[in-house]
Amino acid sequence: MPTPTRKPPSKLNPRRRLRPPAMQQGSPAVADLVDTYFNAYNAARIRESCQLFARLLDEGATVGVSISGALTPAGLSSVITPLMEAGFIDYIVSTGANLYHDLHFDLALPLYRGTADVATGAADVQLREDGIIRVYDVLFPAEVLYKTDDWVMRVMMADEFRRRMSTAELHHRIGRYALETARKLGVAKPSILATAHALELPVWVASPGDSTIGLNVAAIYAADPERSPIIDPAIDVTEMAALVLDAKRTKTAKKQPGKSAVVILGGGAPKNFLLQTEPQLQEILGIAEKGHDYFIQVTDARPDTGGLSGATPAEAVSWGKIDPDKLPDTVVAYVDSTIALPIIASYVLARCKPRPPRRLYARLPAMVDRLRSEYRRGDRYARLWK
Repeated sequence: MPTPTRKPPSKLNPRRRLRPPAMQQGSPAVADLVDTYFNAYNAARIRESCQLFARLLDEGATVGVSISGALTPAGLSSVITPLMEAGFIDYIVSTGANLYHDLHFDLALPLYRGTADVATGAADVQLREDGIIRVYDVLFPAEVLYKTDDWVMRVMMADEFRRRMSTAELHHRIGRYALETARKLGVAKPSILATAHALELPVWVASPGDSTIGLNVAAIYAADPERSPIIDPAIDVTEMAALVLDAKRTKTAKKQPGKSAVVILGGGAPKNFLLQTEPQLQEILGIAEKGHDYFIQVTDARPDTGGLSGATPAEAVSWGKIDPDKLPDTVVAYVDSTIALPIIASYVLARCKPRPPRRLYARLPAMVDRLRSEYRRGDRYARLWK
């Protein structure tokens, strides 16, 4: 492994450092542009996504967002965290990599925009020799990883992490340290985890071993199993299903039946983890449910390859993931998330009034108790456990 560079090589131009400010309330000009000129093809799907997102917020839906693809290295948590603070996102399922790379910003570590020639991969051998890491056209010194790893490791070696927990609890605890660090260093835009901690917004990861946070958990386990956090996927699945059940069972502010919305950026494991809450309720626990009420996906994956990332909401109906009566309230936009997300976020920040944070993390134990109660009253529990 190359020695970390102390002086940035020429590829790391200080003028190209990635430090986008947090998106503000939203531009009426952007919203007007979408409503007026996004009339056909995938532009129309973006318009429909914007308008559906605005409507589901107005109707009081509980909103879960899944995040895949390297969005945070590109600085797009600056778009996601304002949506969280506005109350437009209530819980998140992410890849661990997005959460890990977002911590670089809390630590005031530099990431840089590359140039078009870097994205071809022709210079990767030289980048390796220079100690530079590449995420397509985003560049950063290898020491960014080493410093972040040291920080993550030291945080998770604290006594409070020596327990069995869900990824939501793991991230809530890491988020407190991230928020403290960002404030100490004067970081203007704290990360997703730091913001989630402040808002008590749950953040789960479908594959906790498949990221550098997971690798650092494994390093603690290798050194001393007694000091290692134990991540329990059964808690994750139960908590998420309980949250969705609570969303559907709780009346909205307008005294209407509760509704559940999913907004999917990319696909992969986070998409499935977000959507499988309904099969968990219906198929596995035998609880009467019909599926999520709203479905918005931004993806560049095709459905005909059979992969989950391209699977349509109509296919999700066959699994019970989406309420079949709500198919008109589904949109798929075949667009890169780095293009669509800022547009959609700007639209709803301009068109919608902020909602109070729901602080669902603090309510998870009560939600799980409610789910257990419904499960134990059902026929499937009686068949298997009595």
